[in-house]
Amino acid sequence: MWSMTHLLIALQGKDANLAAMGVRERILHTAHALFYREGIRATGIDRIIGEAHVTKVTFYRQFPSKHDLVAAYLEHRHALWMQWFKGALADAPTDSDFPLQCVLQALQAWFEMPDYRGCAFINGVAEAEGLGPWVVEASLRHKRDMADAIAARLPSGPAYTALADAVAMAVDGAIVRVQMTKEPAPALAVLQGILRALWGAASAQQAH
Repeated sequence: MWSMTHLLIALQGKDANLAAMGVRERILHTAHALFYREGIRATGIDRIIGEAHVTKVTFYRQFPSKHDLVAAYLEHRHALWMQWFKGALADAPTDSDFPLQCVLQALQAWFEMPDYRGCAFINGVAEAEGLGPWVVEASLRHKRDMADAIAARLPSGPAYTALADAVAMAVDGAIVRVQMTKEPAPALAVLQGILRALWGAASAQQAH
């Protein structure tokens, strides 16, 4: 099991030695780093082939089109990010008075990474929706799984189920704001106020 620090580094595409990887893994690892850092649309296949140190024939044997590579990238990113997020939530100190504190702590660690560039799925919808509706579908599944991970840290009850969806939407807003401003602290302060208000409202509703 990777440590949370290792997973955060992996999210930036800096976690391994390319020479030690198999061909498909090396291409996917290179694409992950470039797509996240520079964008799906801005990154051409020739750039990935060059940095992965493979031939065009080898590349297209593994990924017949950019469509196939983007699909693999989003699947890989989803698995990696969810593994990190669930672990970060679980590792945060328990606060029964405000269980959403763990969300803030996890996001702070991610936002403060030097190469933070927002959510790969929000970016992907903006950059690659033209590849087909599956890009949006993959992104919505990612957001659903994020909300489910948040819900797992909350008490049971219908008010708390709805709370997780609201929190996930607020988190998306903070993700985009930090991507634009490069300033995690103000966004996290605002997000904390929103999450405390949502928690208070849901707790009051659940008590009735």
